[in-house]
Amino acid sequence: MKKYELDNLIKQNNLPNNFILFGESSFLIEHYTKLLSDMDDANLLTLYHDEYNINTAKSHISQGSLFGGVNLLVIKSEKKIPKKELEQLFELSNKGENRVIFGYFGDDYKTYASGFKNLGVANVRFFHPNQNEAISIVDFESKQRGLNLDRYTINHLLSLQNYNIELSLNELDKLSIYKEKEITTKEIDSLVYGMGEVNINDFLKKLVLKDEFLKDLENLLEHGEDEIRVLNVISSFFNELNMFNIYIRENGNVNAKEILGYNPPRFVVDEKARLSMKIQPKEYLKIFEILVDAELDIKLKKGDKRAVLYSVLFQISKVLKG
Repeated sequence: MKKYELDNLIKQNNLPNNFILFGESSFLIEHYTKLLSDMDDANLLTLYHDEYNINTAKSHISQGSLFGGVNLLVIKSEKKIPKKELEQLFELSNKGENRVIFGYFGDDYKTYASGFKNLGVANVRFFHPNQNEAISIVDFESKQRGLNLDRYTINHLLSLQNYNIELSLNELDKLSIYKEKEITTKEIDSLVYGMGEVNINDFLKKLVLKDEFLKDLENLLEHGEDEIRVLNVISSFFNELNMFNIYIRENGNVNAKEILGYNPPRFVVDEKARLSMKIQPKEYLKIFEILVDAELDIKLKKGDKRAVLYSVLFQISKVLKG
């Protein structure tokens, strides 16, 4: 079942008894688990990760409700549950018109993509929200908190968090101090990171794409950005691109989870992969040599930090232009 199909069933109030929620987006799995658990007079038991035990789960879903409501069993786990055990729970749920929700947060979810349909189970896979969907989610949550952000500002906030919705929503709590005014990118930059790293990344993208980047850099420095932090972000930026480049050359594809340890939205991954392949291995080596020399120059010679930063960028630009 697709997400939009589940949304339609929710709107029609025509939901099955049982659910398996899985996929790439842990945020949406958590969100819909909470949404589907919102039942009046439900006798709720939630089992997290290692708490799951088949006997405990069966006991809860099969017992008579003390108040005549629905027995609701929610399981949240990164570990898979044997198919036979899930079948038992779904069968018990159907006997009493109860509800079982299994939120699977692991990566090996292909076995949950189908099956159990004869037991009234909705298997729903959640993909990472695209850029517009992510903006809409944060927009809705910001309005719930009484915050005034336009979509451009929300996109700026998401960019700072690599389009991680959970982290972006956490930042909304910090922004509550601006509840009585319109929140712009200026407030985001000053409160979330001091100065938005997304701005640094924007000018670095221009550097890789051989576009004009000096005005962006000057703007950053005029607003008080520290030269050392800019150099650190440059190193991190090219190191990440290099990891993408190496992985793609060795495997012929891209797997962000193996490269970064987590899965950003697809459009973020695609951009990093595209930028990474614009640089040759020999060019990466020269860039890292430039950055190491710059770090030593600042630490040992204690020279003009801004002059070192400009020198680094001109040298890297020269390497990229061949």
